[in-house]
Amino acid sequence: MVYLYWIIFIVYSAMVVGTITTVLMDNRQPVKAMAWIMAVMFMPVIGIIFYFFFGQNTRKEKLISQHSLDLLTKSSMLEFAVQKDLKVPDESKTLVKLFASQNWALPFKDNEIDIYTNGYTFFAELIKEIGKAKKSIHLGTYIMEADALGNLIADILIDKAKEGVEIRLVYDDVGCWNVSDKFFNRMRNAGILVETFMPVRFPAFTSKVNYRNHRKLCVIDGKVGFIGGMNIAKRYIVGNGKQKWRDTHMKIRGGAVYAIQRAFLVDWYFVSGELISDRKYYPELDGTIKNDKIIQIVTSSPVSKWPDIMQGYVRILLEARHYVYMETPYFLPTETVMSAMRIAALAGVDVRIMIPRHGDAKFVEWASRSYVFETIQAGVKVYLYRAAFNHSKLLVCDDNVCTCGSTNIDFRSFENNFEANAFIYGKETALQFKQIFMDDIRHSVYVTEKMISQKRPFINRLWESLVRLLSPLL
Repeated sequence: MVYLYWIIFIVYSAMVVGTITTVLMDNRQPVKAMAWIMAVMFMPVIGIIFYFFFGQNTRKEKLISQHSLDLLTKSSMLEFAVQKDLKVPDESKTLVKLFASQNWALPFKDNEIDIYTNGYTFFAELIKEIGKAKKSIHLGTYIMEADALGNLIADILIDKAKEGVEIRLVYDDVGCWNVSDKFFNRMRNAGILVETFMPVRFPAFTSKVNYRNHRKLCVIDGKVGFIGGMNIAKRYIVGNGKQKWRDTHMKIRGGAVYAIQRAFLVDWYFVSGELISDRKYYPELDGTIKNDKIIQIVTSSPVSKWPDIMQGYVRILLEARHYVYMETPYFLPTETVMSAMRIAALAGVDVRIMIPRHGDAKFVEWASRSYVFETIQAGVKVYLYRAAFNHSKLLVCDDNVCTCGSTNIDFRSFENNFEANAFIYGKETALQFKQIFMDDIRHSVYVTEKMISQKRPFINRLWESLVRLLSPLL
């Protein structure tokens, strides 16, 4: 028996040493590395389990070869190259170059954008466009519930498949954990190509449970694209039972649809192994849309070289001259983003952040309060949206750049998830998003430092600070 204990001790010690060595060799930020080392050393067994599930650094992994990525980019690159008179505004050139050089996020002009601020209008438009499809439908979503809305869209997709429309669907395994396989098999049996993103099946892929595809993309006939924050679930229309739901999504027609198509086909190759680069998925534009509305579709993931969307947010904050307005359902910013917000606010930029008055996850709500207090101290204006659960993910700056997509201002979106945002350059759309923010302010409470300090007992503040330690996992 003594020998058995010694064997267990030696094996466990080797695991601890191996894990600590791995953390050190990742060359992370010293604070993060030290946190994981302390967890592994002083939380026996649990620390290693947590690291296995949530701590592994996947940014150095190469899940798609450069050759395959080049082929997937070829068609959109050709469409980009034939653009004439592409004029990027001077104030946005550095941001456009940043995304283009590190993310292959090519800028496309000649775009038409419709913005939806509730599920009623968005899903009505999505269903209408799906019904008009003649050749192909590509749909990627984090959540697709088997509720009334999910079944309605599934039925419409099945009908289109029977008409001969080519349909591909990607859904996230963890996002749809509570959805029966029968729901997706019904679509598969109807001829729809359905793939699961990074399925978590024990013991395989368990270390990937923390890295999810949070993107919401749809491309119809290569001509109409949708991108934003709405998943396919009835609560995005009627609320979650406790409160109403407020969200933001966009429909895009024009050159930027090529970029949305490329983003989906990269995901499709990752989940299915099918490399699609046929030009038929990038049909020639009809030429009726002529403007200087420039869009970049920027994706980020834990396996890309850099945290692309986070770096874009930081660049916008540091280059802002007048204002930056942001909405996010979850506010657990990385230190990099927090520093950029602080620097911008202290430099006199009108920085405002809007979060829900009541979230849909208590731990996230508790953890975010300590960040809110710190943000307010730096001069950032914080608003609590109280008319509904505000799930919007948007930013607008200086009447010249705005973004909307799937990215929250939190650790998970910036570092762990596969995300996609549209970055739009030009005054017209920026003013539209600015007006959306101003309309939402009318349904919000402005938070002051005095309000927080007076209403929070010491025990509450202590608990929030403790929960804050879990921010990278929430």
